[in-house]
Amino acid sequence: MGNFAERASGSKATGKEGAVIPKEIQACIFDLDGVITDTASVHAAAWKRMFDDFLRSRPGASGEDLRPFESDDYRRYVDGKPRYDGVQSFLESRAISLPYGSPDDPPERETICGLGNRKNEEFQRHLEENGVEAFPDTIAFIEGLHRRGIRTAVISASRSCQPVLRAAGVEDLFETRVDGVVAAELGLPGKPDPAVFLEAARRLRASPDRAAIVEDALAGVEAGRRGRFALVIGVDRTGHGEELRKAGADVVSSDLAQLLET
Repeated sequence: MGNFAERASGSKATGKEGAVIPKEIQACIFDLDGVITDTASVHAAAWKRMFDDFLRSRPGASGEDLRPFESDDYRRYVDGKPRYDGVQSFLESRAISLPYGSPDDPPERETICGLGNRKNEEFQRHLEENGVEAFPDTIAFIEGLHRRGIRTAVISASRSCQPVLRAAGVEDLFETRVDGVVAAELGLPGKPDPAVFLEAARRLRASPDRAAIVEDALAGVEAGRRGRFALVIGVDRTGHGEELRKAGADVVSSDLAQLLET
């Protein structure tokens, strides 16, 4: 990622130390859940409820690991990935085999798609009942970028990206959106493939070597590294900053607003 990242990262900001956003950066691409909106924890809880219910119902074939779903499972196998990819990745980690099924499968059907749809029901129920909030530090960071003329986009593996942005009142902060709906229409693979970030950069008319990404998921940070973006910012809201660094983050911060300080 070169000299831009080196100049930006300094001592690898952890929230108390400022870091310079290089002047060469023309665009910044943000993940949604856990970066812009406080929905990563809602997704994690929905995944846990769904998987734990599923695991408890299994008779336990030879070799299957039926331990409850843990936070480490969420980070390693699910976070940042398209829903069905997350289901498949976690099940493979537990040596559980299910038919893939169809996106039209009802939530009670025990297929990869059925389980993914069951999780989505859990998430949508919470969204309708509780709404969603945006992180103040992210909003301050985006407004600071806009003052510098830096263009912004949002990406998400979720098909619920637009409703979440609207519910949080931040839809107008982004020039373009590449979410689960757009990715499906264009046939873009999910993270850690960088395709969604590259598409967002294309829409912002910025080359990757003049763009930054902001991610809290290991798969997303890895995607930024694979896409050779100028700067990969890891957001650490849950104490896994070292994992983000190992995945390829140039800067790790718990307070994005401080990254505008010089």
